[in-house]
Amino acid sequence: MTMADQRLADFEKERPRLLRLAYRMLGSVSEAEDIVQDAWLRWSQTAGGVDTPAAYLTRIVTRLCLDQMKSARARREEYVGAWIPEPLVDLSSADDIADEVTLTLMMALERLSPLERAAFLLHDVFGVALPEIAAALDRDTAAVRQLAVRARRHVRDNRPRFPVDPAKADTIARAFFAASRDGDSTVLASMLADDVTIHADGGGRVTAFRNIISGVDRALRLFAGLARKQHVRPVLVRTILIDGLPGFVSIDRGALLQTTALDIRNDRIKAIYIVRNPDKLRHVAAALGLAADQPLDSLP
Repeated sequence: MTMADQRLADFEKERPRLLRLAYRMLGSVSEAEDIVQDAWLRWSQTAGGVDTPAAYLTRIVTRLCLDQMKSARARREEYVGAWIPEPLVDLSSADDIADEVTLTLMMALERLSPLERAAFLLHDVFGVALPEIAAALDRDTAAVRQLAVRARRHVRDNRPRFPVDPAKADTIARAFFAASRDGDSTVLASMLADDVTIHADGGGRVTAFRNIISGVDRALRLFAGLARKQHVRPVLVRTILIDGLPGFVSIDRGALLQTTALDIRNDRIKAIYIVRNPDKLRHVAAALGLAADQPLDSLP
C-alpha cells in the first residue's frame, strides 16, 4: 500500500467520528462536512508519517471548528428569532452522527465558551484523554480539566437520563401532532408540562414566532390560534428521532417542510423544538426525498 493509500484509509476510518465531532461543535451539518473536507486536504498534504492518525485528525478538526465558531457566533448574534441546531433525523448507520448527545444538550452547549464546549465534547462524549485535548486546544492539562469541569456543571441538568421507549415515543409524537394540528386543548393539556417551552427557528426566511413561548397556558392558546387560522391542514410525513428526541417531520400548510422535536420528561413534554428554516432542512429533505425550499408566497 502506498503512503497516499494508507493516508486515505486512515482518514476514512476516522471520518464518521470527525463528522460527529464537527457537528457537535458547530450545530450545522453542512459546516461540519466542510470542516471535515478541509481536514482531509490538510491531512493529505501532511509530510512524513504520523504515529496516531486519530489524535492528529482530532486536533485538526477541533482547531478548524474553533476558528469557524468565531464567525458562527457573530452570525448567530444577527440571526432572526430563535436559533436551533440543524436537525439530524433517522440515524441508522455507522456513518451517521449518532451518540448520546441530544438536541436538549446541544442547546445547553450553546451557553458554553468555545473552549469549554470543545473540552466537554472531547472528554465526556468522545473519550479523548486530557493530554490529547490539551494538545488540541494548546492549553496545559490542568486548564483543560477545569474547562471540562465548568462545562459539565453548566450542562449537568441537560444530560440524557431516561430515553423514551421507541414505541412510546412514536405514540406520543403522533398524538401531539394530531392534537396540535387540531388545537385540541384538552389533549394538549394532558401532554404538556406546566413549564413547557416552544422554540421555533425560521431564520427570517419563513414565518415563525421569534420569541420563546413559555408556560402551558400560552402554549395552549398558541396551538388553538394556529388551528383556527389554518386553511390547509398540516400533513405528517413520518415520526422519527430528531437528534435523540422523539419527533416528526411534517408539511405545514401545504407548503413548508418542518421538523418538530419533543423533549419528554416524566411522561410530559417539557420543550418543543420546531425548525422551519429551509436552509437547515435540505439534508432532511434529501434523506426523505422531499423538497425543503418551498416558495415563500405560498404561506399565509
